[in-house]
Amino acid sequence: MEDTLTVTLLQTDLVWHDPAANCAAFDARLAHIPIPTDLIVLPEMFSTGFTLEAAALAEPMSGPTVAWMQRTAAAHDAVVTGSLIVRADDGTHRNRLLWVRPDGSLDYYDKRHLFSFAGEQHHYAPGTARLVQQWRGWRICPLVCYDLRFPVWSRNCPAAPYDLLLYVANWPTARRNAWTTLLRARALENVAYCLGVNRVGTDGLGHAYAGDSAVIDMRGEYLVQAGNLEMCITRTLHRDALRTFRAAFPALADADAFRLE
Repeated sequence: MEDTLTVTLLQTDLVWHDPAANCAAFDARLAHIPIPTDLIVLPEMFSTGFTLEAAALAEPMSGPTVAWMQRTAAAHDAVVTGSLIVRADDGTHRNRLLWVRPDGSLDYYDKRHLFSFAGEQHHYAPGTARLVQQWRGWRICPLVCYDLRFPVWSRNCPAAPYDLLLYVANWPTARRNAWTTLLRARALENVAYCLGVNRVGTDGLGHAYAGDSAVIDMRGEYLVQAGNLEMCITRTLHRDALRTFRAAFPALADADAFRLE
């Protein structure tokens, strides 16, 4: 079991409705990762920007963006994760987070809480199940954007405990205070690392995004605080820090939920 997990956050502007251009831009940034990484995290709808044009832009699971994720995971010997618009087998459209491993195998999570303020629920079908993945000895729970506002859905619990809670997002500047506040809250209440990757720039509808991608430890302290510029950040998380904090404050957590084996 690994005592460290190296994570890479890609906080970028996105080319509106252009998957090929976005994947090429990610390739260029990933070429300069300074050290080997275990996990590469992309924003929500990283291939298109957050859009309601699901029917026009959805790809099948056999499509080019999933294939790009598989090639990228293999090239970097790392899991690649982020969400894109997928046409599901039942014909519905999903805001689907993919968890793609270096061997090409994958799992996925469909965004549970659709952003009703923008009418996302009229264009996408919601997911019904959470995903917790084991990767290099770490238990990781990946979620999508608006899920951040629903603490019960992200609750660290004995049935599916995790060490790292992860959010990919297109979270607009107008609500940046909620983004920064709730990321810290999720880390504190779940006694876990919390990572959030957001985009920057302005989308095709004129909505601005401030970034503020972050990695936060179980004390609610920033290990990464990205600001509002395009950047690729790599940081190593340490299991010992998590183990020591949980041992010092056992009343914060159920022993079965937070046992580090």
